[in-house]
Amino acid sequence: MLRLTGQGVAHTCDGVTRRDFLEVGSLGAIGLSLTEMLAAEQAFAATEAGKSADKRSCIMIFNLGAPSQLDTFDMKPDAPAEVRGPFKPISTRSSEIQISEILPRHAEVADKFSLVRSCYHTAAAVHDAGWQMMQTGRQFTGGINYPHAGAVLSYLKGRRSDLPPFVVLPQLMGRGGGNLPNGQAGGFLGKAHDPFSLMADPSQPDFKVPNLLPPSEIGEARLDRRKRLRTIVDETVAQFEASDDARLLNENFQAAYRLMTSPQARSAFDLSLEPNHVRERYGMTRFGQCCLLARRLIEAGVRFVTINTFLTVFDEITWDIHGSKPFTSIAGMKDIVAPLYDRGYAALIEDLDQRGMLEETLVCNLAEFGRTPKVNPAGGRDHWPQCFTVYFAGGGVQGGRVIGRSDAIGAVPAERPAPPSDVVGTIFHSLGLDPKIELPGPGKRPFPLIEFGAAPIRELF
Repeated sequence: MLRLTGQGVAHTCDGVTRRDFLEVGSLGAIGLSLTEMLAAEQAFAATEAGKSADKRSCIMIFNLGAPSQLDTFDMKPDAPAEVRGPFKPISTRSSEIQISEILPRHAEVADKFSLVRSCYHTAAAVHDAGWQMMQTGRQFTGGINYPHAGAVLSYLKGRRSDLPPFVVLPQLMGRGGGNLPNGQAGGFLGKAHDPFSLMADPSQPDFKVPNLLPPSEIGEARLDRRKRLRTIVDETVAQFEASDDARLLNENFQAAYRLMTSPQARSAFDLSLEPNHVRERYGMTRFGQCCLLARRLIEAGVRFVTINTFLTVFDEITWDIHGSKPFTSIAGMKDIVAPLYDRGYAALIEDLDQRGMLEETLVCNLAEFGRTPKVNPAGGRDHWPQCFTVYFAGGGVQGGRVIGRSDAIGAVPAERPAPPSDVVGTIFHSLGLDPKIELPGPGKRPFPLIEFGAAPIRELF
């Protein structure tokens, strides 16, 4: 360990500052060559970047139903009418980015996010296949249920507070039509790393958190007595306690107990503590209030929050714009879906930025696929996994950029193709996870954190 003393104290490994390096008048006086000096500065920068990444959290907004890239973030104004659709591109706060006129609030924060217009996957064009791939980085094959990125972070980093490390708002995805896992679970890492699911609509006046607050007739003292009794009983069954099932049962009990008795947890979920003007800024919609709740949970110590913009493609209007009933058209997307989404997202980014939280919070907006390059006869667009747009803000990402490019009609990547493994690898990179980490896979065999050949989209950083 090298220590330098003078005007102030500088020390490598545990905190040498760049200023101290630069204030050393002569490299030779301390026995450092220029090469060694540069190497030391690079090591310092890497260490500081690692420390920053370790503090980071993630909010994943999953655009269930799949937005049309051609009508939102990858417009083709010079393409034929059946390709370009009805909307016009508008300028934004970034000179590099133009987006659709249906997302005016996004335009105001475009200097904070960067687009990846060349995402694609090779799975079937069914919703749940894409859900699984985009949230785990892998295709569901061989009966292996892969863990969500948030479950991986839960396994590797654990909890920071009484709150769970991984939360899904407002609840887990419903059916997708393909009878496949939706990718929002602990997978082979085990149920201990499944997310806490809110199972409620935070925009409703009577909103409270089911399964979090104890029934009114059960006070904390009674809960504490139950906990002590459980400890006594557990001590009498040592053989069972040594089993994996018992450890999981105890971990789950302890987690539930912390949630039910923690003032911090109650406060984090209590949206009534927010001023009305803040709630209204996000929009009094389910998605808008989930965005606000996500900010509160990240502030309170949750590591990973996933927000499902919608819950299923069958029972509500979503980004799934096939055109014919029960779905909506491209025009319907403008009137119903885009306004609530645009408002909630922009408010979240502005709020995180104003609170000084954006650098330590990665916000990634994903979807299961894109939409067909040509408008169909019903005035909508159908499923298209061959090319779509995702985007990132915060968490070390440099805003206002466009990474990758699609072809002239938004059908396939023309530059920097980005498969799901690269997208999830980018999340892990922002969170400071070493890609060489191995997870205990099926049968407890070592399993790589990301697929072989996958790489973070480093152009974002």
